[in-house]
Amino acid sequence: MPEGGEYYGKNGEPRKHDPSFRGPIQNRGCTDIVCCILFIIAILGYIAVGILAWSQGDPRKVIYPTDSRGQFCGQAGTPLEKKPFLFYFNIMKCASPMVLLEFQCPTTQMCVEKCPDKFMTLIKAYAVNSDFAYYKNFCEEGVTNTMGVAEILKQRLCPAMLLPSKPFTRRCFPALGMKGGVITVGNSSTFNDGNEIRNAQDLVAGVQNATVVMEARQVVMKIFEDFTHCWYWILLGLVIAMIISLVFLILLRFLAGIMVWVMIAMLVAVIGYGIFHCYMEYAALKGEAGANVTIKDLGFQTDFTVYLQIRQTWLAFIIILAIVEVIIILLLIFLWKRILIAIALIKEASRAIGHMLCSLFYPLFTFLLLAVVIAYWGVTAVFLSTSNQPIYKIFNETNCDYSRQTCDPANYSTSPMKAQCADSKCLFAFYGGETPYHKYLIALQFYNVFLFFWCANFVLGLGQMTLAGAFASYYWAAKKPDDIPAFPVFSSFGRSLRYHTGTLAFGSLILSIIQIIRVLLEYLDHKLKGAQNKFAKFLLCCLKCCFWCLEKFVKFLNRNAYIMSAIYGKNFCTSARDAFFLLMRNVIRVAVLDKVTDFILFLGKLLIVGLLGVFSFFFFSGRVKAFQNTAPTLNYYWVPILTMVVCSYLIAHAFFSVYSMCVDTLFLCFCEDLERNDGSAARPYYMSPSLREILWKNKEEDPSEPSAQQQQQHDEDTQLKQEAQEEDTA
Repeated sequence: MPEGGEYYGKNGEPRKHDPSFRGPIQNRGCTDIVCCILFIIAILGYIAVGILAWSQGDPRKVIYPTDSRGQFCGQAGTPLEKKPFLFYFNIMKCASPMVLLEFQCPTTQMCVEKCPDKFMTLIKAYAVNSDFAYYKNFCEEGVTNTMGVAEILKQRLCPAMLLPSKPFTRRCFPALGMKGGVITVGNSSTFNDGNEIRNAQDLVAGVQNATVVMEARQVVMKIFEDFTHCWYWILLGLVIAMIISLVFLILLRFLAGIMVWVMIAMLVAVIGYGIFHCYMEYAALKGEAGANVTIKDLGFQTDFTVYLQIRQTWLAFIIILAIVEVIIILLLIFLWKRILIAIALIKEASRAIGHMLCSLFYPLFTFLLLAVVIAYWGVTAVFLSTSNQPIYKIFNETNCDYSRQTCDPANYSTSPMKAQCADSKCLFAFYGGETPYHKYLIALQFYNVFLFFWCANFVLGLGQMTLAGAFASYYWAAKKPDDIPAFPVFSSFGRSLRYHTGTLAFGSLILSIIQIIRVLLEYLDHKLKGAQNKFAKFLLCCLKCCFWCLEKFVKFLNRNAYIMSAIYGKNFCTSARDAFFLLMRNVIRVAVLDKVTDFILFLGKLLIVGLLGVFSFFFFSGRVKAFQNTAPTLNYYWVPILTMVVCSYLIAHAFFSVYSMCVDTLFLCFCEDLERNDGSAARPYYMSPSLREILWKNKEEDPSEPSAQQQQQHDEDTQLKQEAQEEDTA
């Protein structure tokens, strides 16, 4: 066992007893003023960027599709108000690789009232007046019955053929279908002669290259349709998740021990039922035709219910759930003593929250601030991305020296470029610009993303410091609840904003820099996916892993630094150093007690998610007859289930984060209490007797920590040294 001086020398000096200390210091000053000023300047710059973007941007470019002249289809108050859909003369031009570079199909695009609903060629339509009148709805202005077919095609006034289409995102795409295992377009019975059939077959052969994209779009359309049919049920489920979370936390206040064990038992039971249900589905498919097909052989299917008809899917579910079940049971077996200690800490946290119930609703305020930050970032990003000017370029099918050069559609028909390239057209290509504003547009987008990270981390840090100050005032109250200050949450919130805006800005700035580096690494990884350089991929993977670990460490350090700053009113660096050394002096407690408590709270989140997930499964899948007439008819019943599972976890995490913050704050205060006081009448502990009894057992199991005698000897040696230095000075 190391000597006390050696132990404390490695991990900093412990706190000395201070009879005047009564929790969060009231007489404090502003910290990290430079970072506070920098943050305010950055916010003002962010507002200026938003104003500039709002003055230059045009969100109609996102809402409405744009034709070849840069006009918006379906925009109210314009000649195209009754033409909301965008029609492509030759949809196959959109499969060109140039589309990925220029984000525009090199074919004429026009706004139409509705998409074509039948197959028709220009030659056939021209022979019948009624058909040609219908055909001209998809031609440019100026087409008359006196013009020949050759002249119309030469001037590119009409498409060569019409294809049955359906609108998606206000754009007309071919209506794909399956017939006899072959991809078809529209209804093949509309093809009346051999030439039409051959043309249709050629078109289908080209459309097959874009089948996966079209099927993915159909899946997205079905998912949106499902959301429109069940959104109110999803909201009801999220309200139920919020109520369950609140009831669960209130019950923890009075029945912490019982609730924890009931929660663990119910979680094990829910996962066990999941294994049983999957096995029953697996056994029921035995002998069914096609049930033994593997997922690899089945490939990608847009109808995800197909995967539930094969045995391998349910076998995979059984294996995954069984592994999770075994891990949880093993952890319970080996950590049951630590769970008892963690329950005691949760009980103490329950008492603290019970004296300040408004802390349970503080996450709603944090959520509101985050919603404002996200909304500002999203709106600014949309306006920045739509603040470019329309750029027109020359598109042609034959060789031309002016191909892809910019042009002016107003006088292009009389320009020398048109004379040299007779079959070329001046079409809208994309939005851009050559002004200084447009040149630095990418920098403004980067600034928007960076300030989004900074503001979001600042809001989260503000919530952590506010709750830490409130819970610390509870711990350091000599007589609970008499000595707890009035409105502790609001008082802590005011102190955090008034004195520690700079500290919050400093911590969130460090975290934001790491996060923006991770975003850049993900961008590089996306760009290098097709590269063959193994070393570059390995180096990039290592960097991503290192910065992921660094982000987790900085989040942990920031959290504890905010706690120390809320208590002592020090700047970020000092608070981070004190918190780090304090944790290092109690490293065994951190590893055992704190993490076991986090594990128990995580099980509580899983229980809430599991209960809501099981209920939503039986409701939306129609497995229960009582719900069959009530549940909406959906394309994919997993859409509302997955949405409710993810959102209910976020809701449970928001409420349980209050408990987690309370536990972390009480834990640091407990460690400080052990260093400041010794339990005597002159230096009494501030912790409750039950908490001291249980947590002190954990201290006795730590061989690396100095004993009470060593700590007392260390304090006496330090005092003698100070007296000797004072005598030498005198």
